[in-house]
Amino acid sequence: MSGSHDRANVGGKMSDPQNDYARQQILIAALRDPRRYPHAAHSVQLIETHISWVLLAGDYAYKIKKAIDLGFLDYTRLDARRFYCGEEIRLNRRTAPDIYLDTVAIGGSLEKPEFGAQPAFEYAVKMRRFDSAGLMGDLLRRGKISAQQTDRLAAGIARFHASLPAADAGSSFGTAASVKAAAMQNFGQLRALLTAKADRESIAALEASTEAEFADCREIFETRRRQGFVRECHGDLHLGNIVLIGDELVPFDGIEFNPALRWIDVMDEIAFSVMDLLHRDHPGEAWRLLNAWLEAGGDYGGLSVLRFYLAYRAAVRAKVCAIRAGQADISRHAQSGELAACRRYLALARQCLGQYRPALIITHGLPGSGKTTFSQLALQRMGAIRIRSDVERKRLFGLGALESSRPQAGNIYSPEATRQTYARLHELAGGIITAGFTAIVDAAFLRQDERDMFCRLAQGLAVPFAIASLHADDSKLRERLRQRRNDASEADVAVLEMLQAGQQPLSARDLARSVEFTTEEAPDSKANRQAWDKLARLSGSA
Repeated sequence: MSGSHDRANVGGKMSDPQNDYARQQILIAALRDPRRYPHAAHSVQLIETHISWVLLAGDYAYKIKKAIDLGFLDYTRLDARRFYCGEEIRLNRRTAPDIYLDTVAIGGSLEKPEFGAQPAFEYAVKMRRFDSAGLMGDLLRRGKISAQQTDRLAAGIARFHASLPAADAGSSFGTAASVKAAAMQNFGQLRALLTAKADRESIAALEASTEAEFADCREIFETRRRQGFVRECHGDLHLGNIVLIGDELVPFDGIEFNPALRWIDVMDEIAFSVMDLLHRDHPGEAWRLLNAWLEAGGDYGGLSVLRFYLAYRAAVRAKVCAIRAGQADISRHAQSGELAACRRYLALARQCLGQYRPALIITHGLPGSGKTTFSQLALQRMGAIRIRSDVERKRLFGLGALESSRPQAGNIYSPEATRQTYARLHELAGGIITAGFTAIVDAAFLRQDERDMFCRLAQGLAVPFAIASLHADDSKLRERLRQRRNDASEADVAVLEMLQAGQQPLSARDLARSVEFTTEEAPDSKANRQAWDKLARLSGSA
């Protein structure tokens, strides 16, 4: 809605929207009374944000949008507030149907409001209340998020993205011009808020780096838009908008007030969560979430714009902190904290656009030797992108990672299918490295020609190359294969025996660039600590 409207229809009468905010404050005061609710509520807690009031009453929460116009949103009209309540319900039910219940009318009088009464003079979003201690950021700080929960969250986000409609070709959503405008707007706003010389220099350096990165990505933005990667996303997927319900992490509170902020590239969406994890000093979880999302959806091509979006999201959060620091009613202590957070975000944005030192690492080992366990640890320790032969092989044949290939097993594991799988891994690894990230290729690599192909790739891209060779006793290999459940790999003992008979040992040249790990010992055992150090040297990350 445009901010040019200077009168609003309230209860069939015209009212001055400048007074609506004052009327709302009377309403909010009345709704602090537990007797005003149509259900049990022993007390009412009020949470206020810059755009809404949230009243926590009994088992429910009621969100009322403030009658304000901030440029990027306009809630001054009653019909607009009703519409956006409906949009909030529609959009958030996609990811959190158990939380978002309905739009409810508020009638009666300001002093004695009644839910559901007509004519309505206000509207609220009714939600099922949850424990704020279950927010993902708080849980991570207390060490209460499991790796499996993170993986399921990533897979859920990937399924959500896959279900969304793509932006119409004629819309302005996700164009290179709109992406640049959103990013560059941050810097003008930041300069108006931060006047210290060091801050101005930091902003100028980040703006220049962002301009350069945008120039490199301009055509990619347009290509991804044409390919359908700009979709109606959540739009605000930071850790404060993800909550644990039962045993599942659930995204909520997506953006309803401005379509341009939610019709975005899906890589922009996941970048917000990854950036927030990096900012909160959880790099291992950041790389785990990103890799699990990529593995579930297969959007490795989006890595070419990830650096831009990570920096953009960090700059947005820096701006939010700067705005908070400039508010008139903020305490000196709170202001200091917001400014410190703002500068950390700016530093993170510069880091995301800094010089990367990519490398190529391949695994080597029989089924059950621990290649995937190793590569999971490595991607989290090194900040790398992993691609798995077991997953990509199935993707080539239209299968999900955990789907059985038995109906077409003869085709999916044929020599030709294996050749196609390694060719696909080769293509993906090249794209990952070109985007500036270290690629870890989780595959058996039991043949010399397979290892040589990837060595040549590293040489052609002028990046370090290393082989992580995994081993375990034969009895351990067999035991692991018998116990394996819910894994993309379908190798059994028969496959193990076939591969043992046909494997080609590492050549002298391979051995010079290989590191031997054992998964029979802990990752931080003395033997493996030395292996990690050697891998860091070989991959150039030491």
